[in-house]
Amino acid sequence: MFLKNVFSASSLLLVLFFPSLIIAQSKINPYQYTIQKKIECTNGAVVSAHPLASKVGANILKEGGNALDAAIATQLALAVVYPAAGNIGGGGFMIARLANGKNLALDFREKAPAKSTRDMYLDAKGNAQTDLSQNGTLSSGVPGTIAGLFEELKYAKLPFKKLIQPAIDLAEKGFTISAGEANDLNENQDFFKKYNTLTPIFVKATPWKAGDTLIQKDLAKTLMLIRDNGANGFYEGETADLIIGEMKRSNGIINYDDLKNYKAIEREAVVFNYKMDYTIITMPLPASGGVLLPQMMKMIEDQPLSTYGFESVNAVHLMTEVERLSYADRAKYLGDRDFFKVPVKFLTSTSYVFERMKLYDPSKAGNSKDIGSGNVPAEHEETTHLDVYDKYGNAVSITTTLNGGYGSGTVIGKAGFLINNEMDDFSVKPGVPNMYGAVGGEANSIAPGKRMLSSMTPTIVLKNNKPYLVVGTPGGTTITTSVFQTLVDIIDFDMSAEDAVNKPKFHHQWLPDEIFVEKDFPMSVRTELEKMGYKITEREQIGRTEVIKIVNGKITAVGDKRGDDTAEGY
Repeated sequence: MFLKNVFSASSLLLVLFFPSLIIAQSKINPYQYTIQKKIECTNGAVVSAHPLASKVGANILKEGGNALDAAIATQLALAVVYPAAGNIGGGGFMIARLANGKNLALDFREKAPAKSTRDMYLDAKGNAQTDLSQNGTLSSGVPGTIAGLFEELKYAKLPFKKLIQPAIDLAEKGFTISAGEANDLNENQDFFKKYNTLTPIFVKATPWKAGDTLIQKDLAKTLMLIRDNGANGFYEGETADLIIGEMKRSNGIINYDDLKNYKAIEREAVVFNYKMDYTIITMPLPASGGVLLPQMMKMIEDQPLSTYGFESVNAVHLMTEVERLSYADRAKYLGDRDFFKVPVKFLTSTSYVFERMKLYDPSKAGNSKDIGSGNVPAEHEETTHLDVYDKYGNAVSITTTLNGGYGSGTVIGKAGFLINNEMDDFSVKPGVPNMYGAVGGEANSIAPGKRMLSSMTPTIVLKNNKPYLVVGTPGGTTITTSVFQTLVDIIDFDMSAEDAVNKPKFHHQWLPDEIFVEKDFPMSVRTELEKMGYKITEREQIGRTEVIKIVNGKITAVGDKRGDDTAEGY
């Protein structure tokens, strides 16, 4: 029980107003917990990257909160227990389908600081200095997560103080870390030492090990300021002072006005039909999935994909070529529509998609040197995901990010949270790949106040106009292809949610011109694909997909086997 024997005047007052907090917290033991990969239930479910965060969200549902309440509490808990990607120093996107039929698309993506310039990462000779765009505070965009949480709160039921308290307790009293978390922290010791002006809590004289307790007092204080002062507790006052102080010590360029002026934006969700029976809702730009997912789904819609079979040579070949065509368009055309005119309607039109598919040859691999972006008329990886579904019929899909693992590597001194390295998601120079190998051009060039292009693709699928699937994943440029493959696995190949999440994934992103496959991808299929002209490259895990499936009132939630992802519900 987190709160016993440690009441300050303020926390005692909080408990008096919200006695259910103690009851909720007593259900979670932060020093002894288990990972649950799948749950079947009827009332509500949460699936996220960490068991404690999923438990926090599920408890909120049990106490009468809706999916938005649970999502907020889960996000905040992830900022504590999953520092590699959970965050308050980054940003993200939310797609929600409310029980009343309203679609929500919330953009709390980071923005380029006012002092940003188009060529800020180029040296005197015009060479890209990707070390500066990927590490330290010069790589940081203006964080949007906290602004996003308070926009989400408009659709929640419970007081924010109740939703944030579990995260405060986890930060202040600590939690035990898993072997995987210990390994990640140990592998990044030099990274933390190099890019911090004050020694962060993650740096330890002896190696971290499974079962160690991680206590984050500075982060707890920052969360308390947000609890007591709302978004202003982050974007103004003491926390803002600490952020700017860190910027001054470490060559960052975020200033007070950048923080004070940041706003999350409610956008119009991308909605399209697939094979008559399904309606797919996903995030618009600057989330690239809002263009790529409808492109890819429309490209395969009239193909006999289901007859090919899961991960057959024909299926992988078709889906790879579809991915190639879409990602070629991504490189040229996609960026922040507030700054660049992106021909979204044309790129996702049936006529354009049909024209692009003329480049598909069923008998051999395409070639990215020959297959570039389509012709458009002149007129116009570290991340984390969570899904929530509640008993009222609300569905929420949220993907948030610091960009790389642990973001910029910099913890804001005395504030206890990592700041992102999201500026690398801009095209720092046309044709120069970012840390995920993605290339871009003018559409995604750097400009003050601009939001960098993202791969995040939080998605909800309706069947008979009711939530059927809630899907998303981290994984950099592999995000959209992983969501694409998961939808195909369930809808076209009639696979279970569990198999769709855990079976081996593959990925192609136009450049580099190769298919990336996981280690357990069938060797026989690799061999046949190589005969067709493909270069096959084995890599570590592709994404960590979370899925909630709802059929006739039965909820199935699945967490990916690739991490500590956990499904909770009741």
